[in-house]
Amino acid sequence: MLDMTVVFILMIFFLTVLFIMWRPYGINEAIPTTVGAACIFLLGVVPLTDIYRILGIVNGASITILSTIVMSIVLQSIGFFRWVALNLVERARGSGILLYWYVNLLCFLMTMFFNNDGSILITTPIIMQMMTLLHLKREQKMPYLLSGALVATAASAPIGVSNLANLIALNIVGLDLNTYAAMMFVPSMIGIAVISLLLYLYFRKEIPNKISIAPEPPLPPPPPRKAKHHHPVRHPDPPHQLRLRTGEPVDWWMFRICIAIVIFVRAGFFLFSGLGIPIEWIAVVGAWLLIAVRWYRNKMGALDIIKKTPWHILVFAFTMYVIVYGLHNSGLTMIIVEHLRGLVTTNHLSASLVMGAFLTLLSNMCNNLPSVMVGTLALKQMGLDTHTLQIAYLASIIGSDVGALITPMGTLATLIWMFILRKNGVGVSWSEYLKISSISIPTGLIISLLSLYGWTEWLFFRAN
Repeated sequence: MLDMTVVFILMIFFLTVLFIMWRPYGINEAIPTTVGAACIFLLGVVPLTDIYRILGIVNGASITILSTIVMSIVLQSIGFFRWVALNLVERARGSGILLYWYVNLLCFLMTMFFNNDGSILITTPIIMQMMTLLHLKREQKMPYLLSGALVATAASAPIGVSNLANLIALNIVGLDLNTYAAMMFVPSMIGIAVISLLLYLYFRKEIPNKISIAPEPPLPPPPPRKAKHHHPVRHPDPPHQLRLRTGEPVDWWMFRICIAIVIFVRAGFFLFSGLGIPIEWIAVVGAWLLIAVRWYRNKMGALDIIKKTPWHILVFAFTMYVIVYGLHNSGLTMIIVEHLRGLVTTNHLSASLVMGAFLTLLSNMCNNLPSVMVGTLALKQMGLDTHTLQIAYLASIIGSDVGALITPMGTLATLIWMFILRKNGVGVSWSEYLKISSISIPTGLIISLLSLYGWTEWLFFRAN
């Protein structure tokens, strides 16, 4: 029988989830979670010592996300998004179908190169630029926008470094990045391919067969200048500055420097993290370098970065973590252990399916970052052998990275994606999102979990 404290915390939790989905008066996701977290804190379920502990857990993730946001804003300000959009459209050679697959490939590679949150921050503006260039209708934009978001977020599963939740939990289980990739890359790639194909079949009627860049109106002439102000005569663009076909100037010197910095940061995640240097430090250095280069070249400060950062997403992550930690403190983890231990220890197939399904459910209810922590802590208390523990953990990651995409609340990346779309006037409702995700994600999830079981059993057989 559940303790009354657990029942009360569950009531707060479900009310919070209800208000997140309902969003009365258009409130953002952080308000219900903040109220719920405040109630749990005032009840003493999560004391101040645990708040500091949660800050320590979420701190690195938040700093890395902020640094990636800075990088994406700087890249946008130098014309990077528009340049990529133009090149993708040109490579599609007038085919909307080919462009669909190029968009999916771009989103996948960006997640491999940055992380799922960074990929969303970079690819969504690129796709929006493409849609603007092609002057597509709203229903024609959705195949590119939604498939790109789902693929970009699901692509965080193949390698551990592409998702901060994966990295945090890796230390608890004792897996290194190379072993993680060897066991996870193939099954998660199969699932991502299935999701992409299902999305294509769903959207095939909305994807335009033929596309072309619509001509843009000529730029208006500059206003006449008064002689008394003695303005200097405007000279042609300096040699270092070329122009895109659409008339926007691109500083190619700055363009190359910024791309080199981004590449250095991504490589630094692999090179320096093995030396014990926190990932967030590397991300911060990269962000400051980009800001410095932009200021040196264009004398642009950080005001636009402050204005464009979705701060409420970070508040949501912290406060939701407090709520889930309250469930953990009230005995939820032990309840999970008691009810799932028998199923997980039955066999490896059961371990894969049960933990994948459980983390899918938990992530869609309260976001994948705290869910991975709860699931991983529960696994550690089940007394599993190493092989079963690793399979169950990897299944949990598939549930939290792929299965979490059923609802927008499942990942920070999807929440950021919806925030960007709202800012650009292409809002997507929960019902519209769920109608599409509920068709593609569960199938991709099940195939990924079955593939994980088959692939890891084959690796285990070869090793022995």
